[in-house]
Amino acid sequence: MVELPMSIIKNVEKEKIIVIARGIKEEDSLPIAEALVEGGIRFIEVTMNTEGALKIIDKWRNYFKHDDVFIGAGTVLNTEMASNAIQAGAQYIVTPNLDEEVVERACEHGIEIFPGVMTPTEIMKALKAGAKAVKLFPMESLGLNYLKEIRAPLSDVKMIATGGVNLSNIRNYFELGVIGVGIGSNIIDKAMIEQRNFTGLTELAKKYLEAING
Repeated sequence: MVELPMSIIKNVEKEKIIVIARGIKEEDSLPIAEALVEGGIRFIEVTMNTEGALKIIDKWRNYFKHDDVFIGAGTVLNTEMASNAIQAGAQYIVTPNLDEEVVERACEHGIEIFPGVMTPTEIMKALKAGAKAVKLFPMESLGLNYLKEIRAPLSDVKMIATGGVNLSNIRNYFELGVIGVGIGSNIIDKAMIEQRNFTGLTELAKKYLEAING
């Protein structure tokens, strides 16, 4: 088994926000990514149920190859998706569920994976399969109290909260000990994209980073 590099997780701890692009058009993918990076975002993932996702991953990786930007694949549901995403250049993989075979496939390739988990049992199974961090999902439904309760016995587990993170509550998640948050439509504003208002995306990204740093 390939030894997993820690640089991805260390960078998540440093950058704190992973932006999730779902359902975007391929022709908009580069302006969106440019706008996010201009706003200070360094982790961007495209979900695999987005049309042309593999092309978008390849395009982003090539465009940002000289930059400190990390490109991932989200909504990876099986080992075939994982392999395709890795081949396209994904530097990390995110799943909505725990599939230990997918975790193991990513680990075999030396690619960091953040599997979606909800319960303490799932969290421990994910770590046993090789994950170094987990995605707590769906966070909006679980709520901050759930995060607080689950962090008590599992305080050493590196967790990324995804679902329902917004400008008013983002700091609460970090106060409860997560290493990062996943944010989708609250940053990938569809109205802004339709209006080609990519400067607006940049400003929105900046607001989220300011909200964390106070």
